[in-house]
Amino acid sequence: MKVNFTLVLLPVLVLISCAQRQSPNAQANFEPIYTSHNMNSDTATFGNGCFWCTEAVFQQLNGVVSVSSGYSGGHVENPTYEEVCEKTTGHAEVCRIVFDPSKITYDELLEVFWQTHDPTTLNRQGNDAGPQYRSVVFYHNDDQKLKAQHYKEALDKAGAFDKPIVTAVEPLKNYYPAEDYHQNYFKNNPNQPYCYFVIRPKLEKFEKAFGKKLKQ
Repeated sequence: MKVNFTLVLLPVLVLISCAQRQSPNAQANFEPIYTSHNMNSDTATFGNGCFWCTEAVFQQLNGVVSVSSGYSGGHVENPTYEEVCEKTTGHAEVCRIVFDPSKITYDELLEVFWQTHDPTTLNRQGNDAGPQYRSVVFYHNDDQKLKAQHYKEALDKAGAFDKPIVTAVEPLKNYYPAEDYHQNYFKNNPNQPYCYFVIRPKLEKFEKAFGKKLKQ
């Protein structure tokens, strides 16, 4: 990684603002994106590898109300984990993140998304390989689409990664919650080998990078 993500994000916000309202203050100009019944919350859906890892990361952020693991982007209704692992359903492992936009913005969630996985590897994160592990932002509306696309383009242009970003930016067409045993997986199984040797080191790096944004 070659550049500071925060420095990249600032011109992205300006670009988005200019594209919409020709104003330099993007944060003030964007209307809140309400995608849940609670008007104090918003929803984001990300796929960036194993949902056990993604869930464990986003659960720690201040302003995140809840995180649930599930499947999105495929053609099979109510898929099982075993079906998704067969790589024939078209679904990606994702996390649905409900957050309070007065405490954490969608832009900040995008920053965490890109910094906590490798968005340059197609259908792979580490030893986890297959289309279910693809890097994807499932946007809920046009504002989220615009922000994700601009941020992706700016990171590529700035050379944030050694290779081009392959993250897909797609409309959210479906979401199916994963089985109960997948929910809160790291919290419930901290000493399971995958949790201990893969998720725990990832969380330690995340906590160092985003310490000021974590829940107390």
